[in-house]
Amino acid sequence: MKIVRKLAGADTDKTVQPRLKPWKVLVVDDEPDVLQITALSLRGFEFSGRTLRLIEAGSAEEARKLLREEGDIALALIDVVMETDDAGLKLVAFIREELGNTMMRLIIRTGQPGIAPERYVIDNFDIDDYKDKTELTSQKLYTTVRSALKGYRDLQAIELNRIGLHRILDVTPELYDLHRDRLEDYFRGILLQVVGICNLGHSGMISTIDGLVATLDGKIINIRSGIGELADKTGNEARRHEIIELCTQTVLSHEAPAQLRNGALIAQLRVRDEIFGFIYLEDEGILATEDRELIQIMANQCAAALDSFRMHHSLEESYQQAIDMLAEVAEFKDSTTGAHIRRIEEYTRRLSLELGLGAEQAAAYAQASRLHDVGKVGIPDHILKKPGPLTSEEFSVMKRHTHIGDMLLRRNPSLALARSVAHTHHEHWDGNGYPDGLKGESIPFEARIVAVVDVFDALVSIRPYKPSWPAEKAIEQVQLESGTHLDPKMATAFIALFRRGELNDLIASCQAESR
Repeated sequence: MKIVRKLAGADTDKTVQPRLKPWKVLVVDDEPDVLQITALSLRGFEFSGRTLRLIEAGSAEEARKLLREEGDIALALIDVVMETDDAGLKLVAFIREELGNTMMRLIIRTGQPGIAPERYVIDNFDIDDYKDKTELTSQKLYTTVRSALKGYRDLQAIELNRIGLHRILDVTPELYDLHRDRLEDYFRGILLQVVGICNLGHSGMISTIDGLVATLDGKIINIRSGIGELADKTGNEARRHEIIELCTQTVLSHEAPAQLRNGALIAQLRVRDEIFGFIYLEDEGILATEDRELIQIMANQCAAALDSFRMHHSLEESYQQAIDMLAEVAEFKDSTTGAHIRRIEEYTRRLSLELGLGAEQAAAYAQASRLHDVGKVGIPDHILKKPGPLTSEEFSVMKRHTHIGDMLLRRNPSLALARSVAHTHHEHWDGNGYPDGLKGESIPFEARIVAVVDVFDALVSIRPYKPSWPAEKAIEQVQLESGTHLDPKMATAFIALFRRGELNDLIASCQAESR
């Protein structure tokens, strides 16, 4: 299935059809004359666009050797009486039981039906036909072979569909395991799976395959992955560009252009009425109908996965925008905490990684930490910005910011992590914190992380009621509060980061603001 180019002086209507590999037919008989007559009778035979390749064996033992060497034999014509009276029947048992080959069509031909009666053989051996050599004329041999090959082709199509669908079911969970930073690997994986479906064992019908996956974003076409001559870096760039134009025309207009040879496959990545892109394949043979159906099923799964990926990340972006908006509200209310919020986010991410969390979980905790003080929007300015110590009554009002933050964030389930931080980041390891007096590991993990970094950054920052502390003095305070206010494990990890100098940039930015 190659692109047909219009060359000067060439007749573009004449295309060379691909030559398909012949059907393999094993003929087992110890009489040379029978082998010769069989070959003459089947000379010029063709079925489904494929000729025959006869493989001859003069004994059952020789046939066993050939069967181990040759793959995808479609049909075997087997004599019964050869080196022994039941050599042919034992060969049938060998094919079905030892080789486990249930696809090959087996036809018994015998010149001595009395030794192997037809009913006995049919009832006790897994064969597809029984013929007396005396009745097997050239015409009947033609009919018998054609019927057997048709049965083999149809059984093979059913089996390949079964294997192909099983493969699609196996890889479908992987199709939905999409990550923004691994999309190119994902698309290459799709292409390899599709090519794998085509190479499930079509008796050599599938040869070298060229293909690509592309996505559409409005009118912008992005080639995501290519294979064979359409590979991303090693392929023919001019040809890739030509195919992209032709495929896009086909996908958008639903009409195949004349320049795209019949037989090339374009499988749309479509969900409902929206087209995400397409998979294009071409090879030197012919993609059978069952191949095309399986590939389209795979394409449908990929399109559904891409749609799910897009929706998921749309929700993620909405979540990020909600956090940004609420963080800006908190910053607008108290400009002295704006930079503090941004530093808390980065402190939280680094401490989470130090504690052994994965990058995604660390990022989620860091993002949630930005809203730890969002409840301060409900605290009166004369308390929030008071230049001196708070009275006990004022402190009681200040403590309400944990409840206010909880109330603000409870309406949106996607903000559950941020809500947890906002509500519990002032709880103490020893149970003397607020608002609920939680103790030890009953305090949410994420809140214990934020508590450590919040204490440190508050100490090194200027506040209306205090000057900034030197970083060394602040880290000593973190050590002092370990086991009382702060989770000892998290305080130790934070101090380790400090000692390694991995917080220096954040501390320097805070000190620059203090000048």
